[in-house]
Amino acid sequence: MLLLHCALLWLLLPPGLRTQKLPTRDEELFQMQIQDKAFFHDSSVIPDGAEISSYLFRDTPKRYFFVVEEDNTPLAVTVTPCDAPLEWKLSVQELPEEASGDGSGEPEPLEQQKQQITNEEGTELFSYKGNDVEYFVSSSSPSGLYQLDLLSTEKDTHFKVYATTTPESDQPYPELPYDPRIDVTSLGRTTVTLAWKPSPTASLLKQPIQYCIVINKEHNFKSLCAVEAKLSSDDAFMMAPKPGLDFSPFDFAHFGFPSDNNSGKERGFLKSSSKFGRQMSSKPRVDLHKICMGNKNIFTVSDLKPDTQYYFDMFAVNTNTNMSTAYVGTFARTKEEAKQKTVELKDGKVTDVFIKRKGAKFLRFAPVSSHQKVTFSVHSCLDAVQIQVRRDGKLLLSQNIEGVRQFQLRGKAKAKYLIRLKGSKKGASILKILATTRPNKQLFPSLPEDTRIKAFDKLRTCSSVTVAWLGTQERNKFCIYKKEVDDNYNEEQKKREQNQCLGPDTRKKSEKVLCKYFHSQNIQKAVTTETIRGLQPGKSYLLDVYVIGHGGHSVKYQSKLVKTRKFC
Repeated sequence: MLLLHCALLWLLLPPGLRTQKLPTRDEELFQMQIQDKAFFHDSSVIPDGAEISSYLFRDTPKRYFFVVEEDNTPLAVTVTPCDAPLEWKLSVQELPEEASGDGSGEPEPLEQQKQQITNEEGTELFSYKGNDVEYFVSSSSPSGLYQLDLLSTEKDTHFKVYATTTPESDQPYPELPYDPRIDVTSLGRTTVTLAWKPSPTASLLKQPIQYCIVINKEHNFKSLCAVEAKLSSDDAFMMAPKPGLDFSPFDFAHFGFPSDNNSGKERGFLKSSSKFGRQMSSKPRVDLHKICMGNKNIFTVSDLKPDTQYYFDMFAVNTNTNMSTAYVGTFARTKEEAKQKTVELKDGKVTDVFIKRKGAKFLRFAPVSSHQKVTFSVHSCLDAVQIQVRRDGKLLLSQNIEGVRQFQLRGKAKAKYLIRLKGSKKGASILKILATTRPNKQLFPSLPEDTRIKAFDKLRTCSSVTVAWLGTQERNKFCIYKKEVDDNYNEEQKKREQNQCLGPDTRKKSEKVLCKYFHSQNIQKAVTTETIRGLQPGKSYLLDVYVIGHGGHSVKYQSKLVKTRKFC
């Protein structure tokens, strides 16, 4: 194959020189030319043995040329559509032996000579319409001027073209194995493990090949060119993971893909991470990810969303030529989340609930009779928990709660309520919940907003301490307990004893100080004090106050650590 530049130059040569044979491809000159990017930039000439990238405007055809000098020449032409289907046709016509003139010996103007070559349609050799990577291969092609015509009828698009007269020796595209499929070897709720057979270009020819995987939730891709057209222009190939560690492309509240469109926070097939390169702020987020992992032929994609279908494509890339070949893509749906067992709540009965760290529990309440209102009373024993209440699928309530909270919702005939409780990130959660259609049914005692116990330092003695706590307008029973602790008793030990749902029945009788009833109609004056006597000098004590409701259920105030004076 020769450049069209040579063909046109041939037409301009003096008649005496035109009888000489044009040279075959000068490899040294050719290498020099393809290194000079300006040589083929925006040119209609296809170089021999080099891939060119170009752009088509919609409904605007483009024509490329190349010359084959001798008959029976091997020829291979590859056209790669990127982000839209293409129509393309390859044809050949004979080169004129002499350029016609007026007998003066002067050559015709260049434009007339080009028209003489290109106005004829020539003989069609091959045509194709679609978005597959398609090839024309011939072991014996006639000499002539070859024309490649391309058209995009859908939209403006990129494409690539590669042509060579030495296909056996060039082999720029990695060869696929006899079985080019991607196998799904393991499938989980958030992970998929893929395996594929190595390219013979790497295993037999020992050429440098790396594998790049592409993951998305829309469709399979037929070329890496199509992937790159879809991705942001400044997304680069990711670095290969460290040996032995598979890279995880999704974190995903968003792989996932991401649900909240917050760039840089959660990329979720995957959560967004700086590992993925920069995002173009002016472009919408692309739910598509590519990862190159060197010469591995097994890879685990993790942090996917459960019960979601993903498409996986694998490309073998020759790192010398940067040209690629696509394996046969596959798809897989991750497994569903393990279904949560739903606990049935009975009207007016307290239910104990345990939730693992970051876990969730589902409860169902279906009143048997018609009702105007439903009351939910929740006692969070440790850290804050999140509660959501839905009535027949409609969200009525979503809040974080600590301590004792009560919610009253409007009822509806034959309604069913679904309660979702989500645990704390800090640790396991324990709580009690009561659902009732009887408005006066309240088993948990009411609490003030501040449940701390205050100790008066100036009233400390060697054998007593004086404390105070807030009450409410309801008349409740308060019991105070004490327990001697070591001097090195710390906040971590204190935190372990903060389970507010453990009542006085779990305490030793010797720890009980007293019980009394207390309330005040004036909430500003709902304060009570108590002096605890009979203590030892210089000793530390943990004090607890329990408020006991009418139904017998108790709630513990925040524990207080006090210390008597050592010398008086």
